[in-house]
Amino acid sequence: MSYDSHELKIPVESADYKECSDFIISSINSIMKDAMDSGRNKIIIDTNLKLGIPMENVNKIAGPFIEAWAYEIFSESLQSSENKYDLINVEAGERLNLADVVLQFKRSSPERMGVTGSVDVKATSIDIKGSGKSPNITSYAKIRSAYVEDGDFIFIILSIKHRVYSTRDEETKMMKGIMEVVSSHTYDLKYLSDSDISYNPALGTGQIQVRDIHYVTLVDRTAAEFCMLLDKKFLASNKGYGQWLKYALQNNWIK
Repeated sequence: MSYDSHELKIPVESADYKECSDFIISSINSIMKDAMDSGRNKIIIDTNLKLGIPMENVNKIAGPFIEAWAYEIFSESLQSSENKYDLINVEAGERLNLADVVLQFKRSSPERMGVTGSVDVKATSIDIKGSGKSPNITSYAKIRSAYVEDGDFIFIILSIKHRVYSTRDEETKMMKGIMEVVSSHTYDLKYLSDSDISYNPALGTGQIQVRDIHYVTLVDRTAAEFCMLLDKKFLASNKGYGQWLKYALQNNWIK
């Protein structure tokens, strides 16, 4: 048997999927821009180290701080009396979940009342060359199964650039580290081009990666086409067809 001999389950998305995806991305971009424009883009890290935060290793601790910051910014936007972004719910992703944050927005359309985006937050230090350039995004089996289970699944990558510097508190004489968010970009994973997506066979069923998160090309494709693209990347690896079939049977990808 071969990959082509199987009748796969074909996810089907709604006609307004692209519109919903664009709406979520536009809303996230507005929330991030407003946070930076209003000066809510700084994370203060107090330390008694005389030289402050070790800059050469700051990328190792930045991820959790940036994820927590993003969650707080989304939560503040939800709780705002204005709530001009039409947010109706914000949830932190549990450990080992696909997403770091799950956002639900109100939609004024006859097709649906709300739309959900699962957001994966990725941090990049502008102080360190190559930092966060090719991040692991998610597990191959988990993301493929998510689209099979829900053709309208919207998985968003929120790429956040930051810089870190230290200042001395003249009162306490302690060093104060400042992690400042300077820019962000938002993508729907499903629309990244073939050349932007790679497969790393290490760790469990393998990891889907973005080759260069700072420079990506977007293409329109369906959920079914994206699943087939993921399979192509997997089959080209050293795991091959036998391991793919094992995962396909375990996760009910085959009719």
